[in-house]
Amino acid sequence: MNDQVIHIRPETLRPAAQWEPPTPDEIRELIRLTGLNGSEVAAVLGLTPQGNKSGRGSRTVRRWTAGDTPIPYAAWALLAHRAGFGLIWVD
Repeated sequence: MNDQVIHIRPETLRPAAQWEPPTPDEIRELIRLTGLNGSEVAAVLGLTPQGNKSGRGSRTVRRWTAGDTPIPYAAWALLAHRAGFGLIWVD
């Protein structure tokens, strides 16, 4: 088990115009705070069409957490809201 504490920087919790993209560690921490797993995150964000079992949505989430692909602001903002950070897109 990893006991390392990951802090989510305030710069990642701002409206889009002032937003700084999160690191892969911050993305993993935010997902942990939502209580969802990768496939649940994909479903909540609508990354896979209903009934599609291809795994493409959870693959996208894995790319974000690995640092291969940047997470879009809208996805980050919805996950931040789900994790209890409020409506970060509102000034």
